Amino acid sequence: MLLEKTRCLKAAAQLSSQTVLLKELSRLSSHGGARRHFGISRPLAAKVPPPRKPRERVDIPGLEMVTYADRMHFVPGLTKPVGPRWERDYKDPRYYESPPAHEMPLFKETPCYVFNQRTSALEGVRQALWLTKTKLIPHLPPQLLSLTENPANQIPDQDERVQNAIKHARFWDTTQERPGKEKYSNTLLLNLLHLCATLQSSHPAIGRRIFSEKYSLAATWKRGEDVFQIRGQNGLLHNCMDPLPEVSGKQEVADTADHVLEALYPVSPTIDLQKVHVYKDEPNCTGFRGDYPYPHAHTLYFLEGADARCKLRPEQFRAKMLMFTFGNALVRAHKAYGTQPRHVLDRPITVQAVGTNGRIFQFMVLQLNTTDLSGDDGIKNQVWLEEDVELYDFAKVRPLIKKKQVKVPAGLTGYKPEVFSKFLALYLHGAV
Repeated sequence: MLLEKTRCLKAAAQLSSQTVLLKELSRLSSHGGARRHFGISRPLAAKVPPPRKPRERVDIPGLEMVTYADRMHFVPGLTKPVGPRWERDYKDPRYYESPPAHEMPLFKETPCYVFNQRTSALEGVRQALWLTKTKLIPHLPPQLLSLTENPANQIPDQDERVQNAIKHARFWDTTQERPGKEKYSNTLLLNLLHLCATLQSSHPAIGRRIFSEKYSLAATWKRGEDVFQIRGQNGLLHNCMDPLPEVSGKQEVADTADHVLEALYPVSPTIDLQKVHVYKDEPNCTGFRGDYPYPHAHTLYFLEGADARCKLRPEQFRAKMLMFTFGNALVRAHKAYGTQPRHVLDRPITVQAVGTNGRIFQFMVLQLNTTDLSGDDGIKNQVWLEEDVELYDFAKVRPLIKKKQVKVPAGLTGYKPEVFSKFLALYLHGAV
């Protein structure tokens, strides 16, 4: 009888302990506490210990700690000795530490503001116009657009071949369901350039050009009391043996003196530009050697999604186009006329630019009239800009269906032939 009572008490105790455990687990789970993870290992479910804070070492003059340096071994109760820093007698690039900026030979008290390929200018084109002392004209020059009106300057079966180039970039040049923007934008640009190059038989001057990529540009100028530089790599560059002719005449250049640059107040013109104190005084480098047979920049081609780690908005993308186009023109003016500021160039330097994301194009023509950029008065540079021009409306692998109705059919729709005519006109500029 006593044995049965003992068994009943043990069973009741076990049941009560299990009940308490279940209640505690349910309480923790309801309050977001720790849970048992049966599908993962213990280290993944454990909490990460907080990082240890290093102890602050306080040195009191006249009160030095007793260390075990003389004993040459660890002694409990004595402080660990601090020896001099060990310096290697050889150069190891893995452990290189640069000296402080003020000890470098190129250090200067006057800061320099650098525009590179990843700079996102807050004010976009307005800020770039002020930095480069440029007047904006919101359309392409009429004399350039008239180049493609002549049938001799057109490609045979032009519209059909351009549409095939678009279909190749969007549909055919991939083994996936649909290509990414970085891929089809680059493929489309190369296809259009290949179509334009087919006119070389009728325009021999096209053979005096060459493409270059991944070249480093460096241009320096002063705007007021500030020093500015353009550094880095930009898009695909079309070089030529002969310079482009100027777009506007002398009278139009003289009329730019009456143009008033738009102020950016209260925003600083140097906002979002990299501020450095270690730089060379006047680095002017085209990215090519002096004996390069194609010294003149013709057209720069930019891809909007070329850098996956830096995605610029359309306004900042156009500012980048303007700055690097200006940099290419300025560095060539410095090579031809010297680095001293000139109020008016004897022969203005013209450089073009085309930007695209695979569907929308940006067209730009810049004419450098002066290298005297310190003040806001006098002759200004000129830029012709036509922005957000759509080559086509849609290129769908599958049709867009809403409420059982086909809103956008599959394939290429909304092709605009006049956009490629502008692209071709910029390509033929200087060869006709």
